[in-house]
Amino acid sequence: MAVTVYIPAPFRRLTGNRSYVEGHGQTVADLLEDLKTRYPTLGHMLQNEAGELPAHINIYVNNHEIHSLQGTTTPLKDGDEVAVLPAIAGGQLLTPEQTQRYDRQIMIPQVGPAGQRKLLDAKVLIVGAGGLGSPAAVYLAAAGVGTLGIVDNDKLDLSNLQRQILHHTPDVGRPKVESAQETIARYNPDVRVIPHKMRLTSANATDVIAQYDMVVGAVDNFATRYLLNDACYLAGKPYIDGAVFLFEGQAAVFIPGRGCYRCLFPVPPPTGVVPNPSEVGLLGALPGVIGVIEAFETLKLILGLGEPLSGRLLIFDALTMEFRQVKTRRDPHCPLCGDAPTIRELGDYEASSSSPPAAQHTDEEDAA
Repeated sequence: MAVTVYIPAPFRRLTGNRSYVEGHGQTVADLLEDLKTRYPTLGHMLQNEAGELPAHINIYVNNHEIHSLQGTTTPLKDGDEVAVLPAIAGGQLLTPEQTQRYDRQIMIPQVGPAGQRKLLDAKVLIVGAGGLGSPAAVYLAAAGVGTLGIVDNDKLDLSNLQRQILHHTPDVGRPKVESAQETIARYNPDVRVIPHKMRLTSANATDVIAQYDMVVGAVDNFATRYLLNDACYLAGKPYIDGAVFLFEGQAAVFIPGRGCYRCLFPVPPPTGVVPNPSEVGLLGALPGVIGVIEAFETLKLILGLGEPLSGRLLIFDALTMEFRQVKTRRDPHCPLCGDAPTIRELGDYEASSSSPPAAQHTDEEDAA
């Protein structure tokens, strides 16, 4: 069988600087022997002395990693495309420890070593290290998202431990960003945590968000939610939003050009209309569910997998254990992302809870 073999850049010097070569064989094993005959140095790199594929080499047949098929006995047919890929992307190898740590992800054909490298290279900002931010941060760190920024200005209170799993009893009284950084380091030393012990404001949001690829909102007040929505849109960054109240949670993803939070709710409700969760109580497992959904949506965006929760609002009723979705759309009359926007820069999100922000900066926003 004649197949096309893709040769990655590090190996092209062994094939006369060709990106593709023709190969022959009934199976992948036959193909490796054929390559060894015609390109001896390459062949020896693709097989160790025992004739086995080295751990740092992956072979894909029509974009499927052979370990998810039949290994080196995977049959080939005319016209197949075979890719020989060392465990690199961006010029950097996965270490043996990383290969073992992320084994369950790497074996997924849609992830593989290249996808894992995307995760390690990703930079995600999590605004809020509380009930939503805690599970989001834990699962993003465990997956190997290489840089996590954590924004929070609070110190840990004993009452937080019921739901904020980033923190522990000895951390009571400490800044949450400090305990979050230590917890994430214990989960995964691959992850660089950048603590932002600050209130997120109109004056600093743009500079902070510019350092990251996307933003996870894990806040419990409307001022910061609208600030994040507007700042992410103006910066061209995806915004993953989550919210909880009593026994209900919501999650959505807002990608610039495909609608924003203001398309759903152009202005926040008047002060006092919707109570803060701290005023009505909360079972800690609920933000756990929504925070994990935010984490998974973030992983999907990084890896380019599936359909993000863009154009949809996911609603979770914990008492009936029902998930439902409603479709959302970009509103052409949206004051931020519509056809004739009136919000062109960040403004005062505290001055009026029921009208769009004025076009000036302020330092009065709440901490995330």
